Amino acid sequence: MSHHPIKLGGHDLQARADGSLFWPAMGLLCVSDLHLGKSERIARRGGGLLPPYETRETLARLDSAISETAPRHVICLGDSFDDLHAAGDLPDAVRLHLSRLQAGRDWTWIEGNHDPGPVALGGSHLAELDLEGLRFRHIATPDVPEVSGHFHPKARVPGTTAARPCFLMDQDRVILPAFGAYTGGLRATEPVLRGHMAPGAIAVLTGRRAVAVPLAAL
Repeated sequence: MSHHPIKLGGHDLQARADGSLFWPAMGLLCVSDLHLGKSERIARRGGGLLPPYETRETLARLDSAISETAPRHVICLGDSFDDLHAAGDLPDAVRLHLSRLQAGRDWTWIEGNHDPGPVALGGSHLAELDLEGLRFRHIATPDVPEVSGHFHPKARVPGTTAARPCFLMDQDRVILPAFGAYTGGLRATEPVLRGHMAPGAIAVLTGRRAVAVPLAAL
């Protein structure tokens, strides 16, 4: 299945197999934690060298999600850039690609802990956004219903060994997986993530298809 249906705040959403969240009635596509410029930031700080393709790969995946859903509004839910320097040092080809994706639609950059402020790119720059009773922010809080990211949750289907990025959700909250390439992740069973989820929460694993698993079964 290419997506798992979600009911949040009385609205019908879709947790897509590619890790994006789609709200058909609003024509809204939401992604989190792109971490564009990650390889550049690690190299700048003297770390190991990663293949310099993560930004290109992430934008290609975002381009595909936009082509498939044709959204009127895109929300990038924080940590879109690996830091503010990386945001300011994007290659011209990346800036042109982003401009093409933004053309003809609303685009909202939500501030994250890696990019805590506006960047010199088109679109709106907000700490958080309220739409039809849903609050879009980077890090989960007790205020609900909300859509957040930040934790890069991952899980594996019981009986398998490979962990996949996943959504975590209950009746009041959705935490998105990281959409960016080479972003790593936090196990969905970690206390900090379980602590945000109510009894009956589920994980929706991404990949070739969206697979829903009770969080308690992981």
